[in-house]
Amino acid sequence: MAAFVAELLFDLVRSLVGNWLRQAAVAACAWLDTKIHGRAARLVVGGLLGLAAYFLIPVFAGLLGF
Repeated sequence: MAAFVAELLFDLVRSLVGNWLRQAAVAACAWLDTKIHGRAARLVVGGLLGLAAYFLIPVFAGLLGF
């Protein structure tokens, strides 16, 4: 029974942390969108963010156990 409750607790925490990270990323991207005005600059910043996400998302997913 304790293992079942622990599994439910881990799933709850995992979903809350994942949701919080998703909301933080959306807020950061919305803020960044207002700061960058040129099309080429948006392309460069988007490429750098995509490259960073390519390497960091698997790390965070592994830490959260997804």
